[in-house]
Amino acid sequence: MSDLDFDQATLTEQAAHWHALQRAGGLNPVQQARFMDWLVATPEHLREYLAVARVASELGDALRAMQLDVDALLDGAPSPARTDNVVALPARGAVRAVAPRKPRRAWPQALAAGVALACVGITAYLAWPQTRHYVAAHGAPQRFELPDRTVVHLNAESALSMRFGLFDRKVTLERGQASFVVAVDRRPFQVQAAGLQVRDIGTTFDVSLRREQARIDVAEGQVHVIGADGDGPMLADLHAGQSARIDYRDDSVSVQAVDVGAMTAWWQRRVVFRDEPLREVAEQFNRLNRTRLQLDDDAAGALRLTGNLRGDDLASLRAFLDDQPTLVTQLQAGTLRVGTRHDAPAELHRR
Repeated sequence: MSDLDFDQATLTEQAAHWHALQRAGGLNPVQQARFMDWLVATPEHLREYLAVARVASELGDALRAMQLDVDALLDGAPSPARTDNVVALPARGAVRAVAPRKPRRAWPQALAAGVALACVGITAYLAWPQTRHYVAAHGAPQRFELPDRTVVHLNAESALSMRFGLFDRKVTLERGQASFVVAVDRRPFQVQAAGLQVRDIGTTFDVSLRREQARIDVAEGQVHVIGADGDGPMLADLHAGQSARIDYRDDSVSVQAVDVGAMTAWWQRRVVFRDEPLREVAEQFNRLNRTRLQLDDDAAGALRLTGNLRGDDLASLRAFLDDQPTLVTQLQAGTLRVGTRHDAPAELHRR
């Protein structure tokens, strides 16, 4: 950075220091990260930085308002002489000659304008929130980084939007499923989904909007799940290896321990399910395949299954379903139809 002693410098000196570095031609990624940490540490830091930028901008305005021939000043050429404002005075004797003073070099107007524009640009960049929208199409999960370096895994047929401001990071999961490996940052990280707010406490977690419930899995760290879009009570305090299933109708919560590897298996296009109804398993497969899994009756959809299969391996899925004594499958016209085997013993239907 520079030789400024931050421990001894006043807040104004710190703000002026960062402003000077920005004006000098930008910061490298490490300096930019340190600057953002300093800027959002307290509201006073932001106010002081904007005050310094405002003063620099006003100085530029004042220089532009001055009627100066900048080129003449830089070249040392005298301004055209005027005689209409000269008043003759009587001589009082010899006057010692005084050497003419060299004209001072003034800031070029272009430099002043550049400083002002830089201040406006930096202020606008910091003050306005960053917003983006992401969509993963059918059969095409995505992995990408948000502006704060948080890594997002967005499942197929899913969409989310983000809004990052000076003091917060907010993501809205509009549909589908997404996992977040949250980058360390002073600003809190929050995910809104189906009327819930998931508050990150430094973690890796997954949010999935299912047919009847939202599911939040925590692979690392800790999250708080808040009802009523963040204005309601805390519904769950989850740690690594825990999963919460929250019913859309009444916000009832079921928390259970889950295998961390199973949480993130879908990043590798695997579908891992443990005692889950077939209708939810079918939704996960249908995101990834052109051939759709269609359930012909409610009894088949309610059947609870456990398995670990590749999401794009339809042959293995069909073999798995054919092994279930109460199910029958039929492939026709790009659809794998699954129904209840009516000739199965009654006790099997009750499982």
